[in-house]
Amino acid sequence: MVGDQITLIAIPLLAVLTIGAGAAEMGYLTAAALLPNLFLSLLAGAWVDRRAYKRKVMIVADLGRAALLAAVPALAFAGVLELWHLCALSFAIGTLTVFYEVADGSLFASVVRRPDYIAANSLTNGARAMSFVAGPSIGGVLVQVLTAPFALVVDVLSYLGSALLLTRIAPPEHAGSGSEGGGGLGVGSGLAFIWRSAVLRQLLLGVTVINLFNYVFHALLILYVTTALGLSPGLLGLLLGIASIGGLIGAAVTGPLTRRIGIGPVVVLGYLAFPLPLVLIPLAAGPRPVVLAMVLAAEFLSCIGVMILDIGVGSLQTAATPVSRLSLVKGAQRTVNYGVRPIGALLGGVLGELIGVHGALWIGAVGAVAGVFFVLRSPVPRMRELPDA
Repeated sequence: MVGDQITLIAIPLLAVLTIGAGAAEMGYLTAAALLPNLFLSLLAGAWVDRRAYKRKVMIVADLGRAALLAAVPALAFAGVLELWHLCALSFAIGTLTVFYEVADGSLFASVVRRPDYIAANSLTNGARAMSFVAGPSIGGVLVQVLTAPFALVVDVLSYLGSALLLTRIAPPEHAGSGSEGGGGLGVGSGLAFIWRSAVLRQLLLGVTVINLFNYVFHALLILYVTTALGLSPGLLGLLLGIASIGGLIGAAVTGPLTRRIGIGPVVVLGYLAFPLPLVLIPLAAGPRPVVLAMVLAAEFLSCIGVMILDIGVGSLQTAATPVSRLSLVKGAQRTVNYGVRPIGALLGGVLGELIGVHGALWIGAVGAVAGVFFVLRSPVPRMRELPDA
């Protein structure tokens, strides 16, 4: 996760500062990494669901991503790196990430007991929040000192470390039920299961709206803050690192908050607390200290919100799904939820060209808040405990 955070800041900075990418090109680059979610998540989930050893799928995906990412500094060193290289490699890495993450959902349920879902999700998301603190700060400094292509070597090493750590566990793993009829992969049954569940359906629709508009926003964020607001890579990385402490706070408070007010209200809070603070970035204006404070506050508060959202929604979705169908259902969720992300990124690039980057950021920030209305029209707000699958 720390390595990925370095890449998330290094590749866009590489595209903007080295290759000279504009708004449309940034949309293409962001979309390339996300397109596998749209086209492959259902197939990956159905395929992984039938594999007894999800952990091996994750190890192969880690090794493959390390090899692909290592090509970026190699191409840069040779002096032939172009935008299409970044797009192609991002697509290939994104494909392996799909397989890794649909397997990860089932592995989680093999390791964790149902009563511990909130606590375990708080720990894993707390680890993710810690990576948000360390990764962007390290990434910004590495980009400034080593240049963006060679900062990516740290992420290559992180994938190798992840693969090594995964070889050191041996949880009980079982193949899922596959398709109901026993033939084919059963790719449609995951979507059908979600559609029949009012909880899973409305959660997914709400998160999908958030992700669509959030990626309109984030496809243009680095371009906007480095050009319009004048932040250097090192300063941007520092601000994002400090702001990510909010993620640690969000991970720490979600468990106690859930025990006090219930899982449903916590989930509703997350749907608001994640996207709403981001309006501060297109609002940022005035003296430089004020601008920096507004960018910091937007990211800090949003990091608190995304942890509340991810822990609450992740626990609720896992609890509402039979363990034998988790990879299948997670693949279906990713097809819809993650599938809109490249659409959002491309839409952000188009809007940035048509109405300007500032106006596109406003659309992204405000549109994401609409996701909460889907959850309000579901049983979720009245829930106090995790449901049975």
